[in-house]
Amino acid sequence: MTTQSPDTPCSCDCFVSVPPASAMPAVIFAKNSDRPRDEVQEVVFVPAGTHAPGSRLQCTYIEVEQVSETHAVILSRPSWLWGAEMGANEHGVCIGNEAVWTKEPVGQGEALLGMDLLRLALERSRSAQEALRVITGLLERHGQGGSCREDPTPFCYHNTFLLADRTEAWVLETAGRLWAAQRIQEGARNISNQLSIGTDISAEHPELRAHARAQGWWGGQGTFDFAQVFSLTQQPVRMEAAKARFRAGRELLQQQQGGITAEGMMDILRNKESGICMDSGGFRTTASMVSILPRDPTQPCVHFLTATPDPSRSVFKPFIFGAGAAQAPQVLSPTFGAQDPVRTVPRFQTQVDRRHTLYHGHQKALGLMEREQDQGQQLRQKQRDLEREGLEAASRLLAGEGAPPSQELGGLFQAFVERESQAYA
Repeated sequence: MTTQSPDTPCSCDCFVSVPPASAMPAVIFAKNSDRPRDEVQEVVFVPAGTHAPGSRLQCTYIEVEQVSETHAVILSRPSWLWGAEMGANEHGVCIGNEAVWTKEPVGQGEALLGMDLLRLALERSRSAQEALRVITGLLERHGQGGSCREDPTPFCYHNTFLLADRTEAWVLETAGRLWAAQRIQEGARNISNQLSIGTDISAEHPELRAHARAQGWWGGQGTFDFAQVFSLTQQPVRMEAAKARFRAGRELLQQQQGGITAEGMMDILRNKESGICMDSGGFRTTASMVSILPRDPTQPCVHFLTATPDPSRSVFKPFIFGAGAAQAPQVLSPTFGAQDPVRTVPRFQTQVDRRHTLYHGHQKALGLMEREQDQGQQLRQKQRDLEREGLEAASRLLAGEGAPPSQELGGLFQAFVERESQAYA
């Protein structure tokens, strides 16, 4: 079992609201990605693609077989790896993942990271349920493993996922190659760094219960509680802290029950008191995302991404899949090819500067906010005004009030990134 330092970057929170919990006929998804303090997260747009039969795909550490067609995706990802912490595809599927430790030992060998599984599922599925099948199929075939941070000391974990589409959500929790899933057809749900599926299991690995019995974790009689059976008896310190965040997240969702909006989700992601907006020691919230997935398939899904750390001092900018959707260069990190410390073995022996243009500007802005009260307040006001504009544009669009041409919709995120960059200049 991998040991954890007190600064272990293993905290994230995902939230979902399914009508009637949402204020509108839409599923609302949200995630904070809490990672090592100085890790840079970029926002990457990958268009749909077709691939030759038999072609292979290089993920962070291993290669897998490619599929014939992949869907367009928008990803928020630690810039050193292939997968993503959270993202969405053109069919309105959103996924976020979390680190967990269970009674199943964490493999030291390199396999697929939870973040690789997340991206593979977005590229290959048209619904949350199909994404679940993609992840569990890949897990069965390739397993999960490998270091999840850019550091010579390996840091490995298993994963839980929150998957959502326009109609429902699924929680998928894994322990090695084993898994259990819970379908959410109404109401609000959150996940943190712990197992949270109890007896309400909608789907599971065919050998899940037999394995638990063989290990002596479950007697085979009476109810089967996945979290109870598979959770560690002695929880790591950070998982104990996650319990408090999980409870706080659930309460914050309950307070908004029936009236949950994208803005309400942003407020939850900015909540520092609960630790959901993380800033302690060696790690912090390095990027955040909120998505509106309308029930009406003729309406576009709107995804808000920060591309910068600390959502309480960042701008959620709208992204919409459309004809003009393209990569915003300001949120793309530099690449280092074959010389990248993630590619050379042994890995992570050196450090490279992965900061993108917006990250640079935002770091200067954060410094100013801390040093100069007046200038800092003016800057914070500019951020709020820009975000409000994005929320209002999304609101008008979803209300059917004069939708701009598809080309303009696709360029929306780029336009907001440019304006935010100007505010920092």
